Amino acid sequence: MSKYIVDLFDVCLEAGNEIMEVYAQDFDVEFKEDDSPLTVADKKAHDAIASGLEKIDSSIPVLSEEGKEIPYEARKDWGQFWLVDPLDGTKEFIKKNGEFTVNIALIKDKYPEMGVIYAPALDTFYFGVNGEGAYKLNDASKVKVTSSVDLINQSVSLPEVKESNITNVVASRSHMSEETEAFINQLDGEVEVVSSGSSLKFCLVAEGKADYYPRYAPTMEWDTGAGQAIVEAAGGKVTRYEDNERFYYNRKELLNGWFLVSK
Repeated sequence: MSKYIVDLFDVCLEAGNEIMEVYAQDFDVEFKEDDSPLTVADKKAHDAIASGLEKIDSSIPVLSEEGKEIPYEARKDWGQFWLVDPLDGTKEFIKKNGEFTVNIALIKDKYPEMGVIYAPALDTFYFGVNGEGAYKLNDASKVKVTSSVDLINQSVSLPEVKESNITNVVASRSHMSEETEAFINQLDGEVEVVSSGSSLKFCLVAEGKADYYPRYAPTMEWDTGAGQAIVEAAGGKVTRYEDNERFYYNRKELLNGWFLVSK
């Protein structure tokens, strides 16, 4: 397992602590130019992650939703970089339903090499490394971890759910497009829709609790990098809607096209 994984676990817990301190209080909500919400928790989590990643390896650049904008000319030749969403699911955070996450992915040569997702309100940590498997750790903040072997030994290997006769499709609580409904309607047999917020939708597929996550609505690169790494490490796929090719990163436009996640 990657030498970075334990350090990333610690970084996620630190960011999660910052988020939960704000979550427990009344907080103000700002809005960005695209009308997406922003809270002080987003900013505090970004600062904690940026500081942590700098300590892990200062030579690896960081592309974060809450970081400064980096023009394509400056990043197009990056061989590897951290792709970060300090607080994915700000709408869920504001609703206080617990379905928000910290997402960190290591992208190498345009594809996810490793990803971690931490849901601080649920205290659940997901991690996956290309070619080395994906795992889920419950009660993460209560676990003592000193090595990747510790981490794996206390985690559940993904997928953990056995095959079922029912096809489960995960769809966003906040975004359900006509195309998503059409995708669900064309599936054979009994179909159930599972709702979830933030990158936890990827985690449901990685766990085997969902067969598909069609996302026929806008997302950004930092929304999907960590989730893709974990799904792929669990044996699943994330493919582009237009040509069924593997999803890739560090594009000129950071706005994602439509995609399908399948186990």
